[in-house]
Order: sequence, then C-alpha cells, then structure tokens
Amino acid sequence: MDIRKLFGANVRRLRIAADLSQAAVADRMGIDRAFISMIERGGQNATLFTILEVAEALRVHPSALLAEADEVFDTDDSTKPRPAEPGGV
Repeated sequence: MDIRKLFGANVRRLRIAADLSQAAVADRMGIDRAFISMIERGGQNATLFTILEVAEALRVHPSALLAEADEVFDTDDSTKPRPAEPGGV
C-alpha cells in the first residue's frame, strides 16, 4: 500500500473515532481544513513534523498513523484516541 494512502486512511479512521471534524483537527494544528482533506485522500506527502502534529491533534501516538490495518497494538491505549481535554487542545 502507498504510505501516503495508509497514513491518510489512519488519520481519517482515528479522526472519526475521536468524533472530530476535519475543521476541528485543522484548528488544533493551526492549518487549513483543506490540508487535512489532502492528507486523508493520500495526496499530501507528510513530513515527520506533520506526522507529529497530526498525532498530537488526534491525541494518539505517531506510530498509530503509520500502522497497517491488521497490526495488533499493545493494550496500553497509546494508539487509541483520547478524549479532548476541557478548555484546551
């Protein structure tokens, strides 16, 4: 699978699991919503910095954004979306 498509699919899956819109993720990152859309469609080649920023916005470990769908994660919850903190990002 194309790494950009894998990354994008994981961003979309984790964003939806966290009940966030593209606009909400973009707002947390301080970027335009269209950039998140491009990432999710696999049309954006993300830098390491972007991967870290997306992970922070989704409140997941960066490795969750590059994991294959059939990979089994540890049970430490580091790859699961965390609820938003009250009053903050």
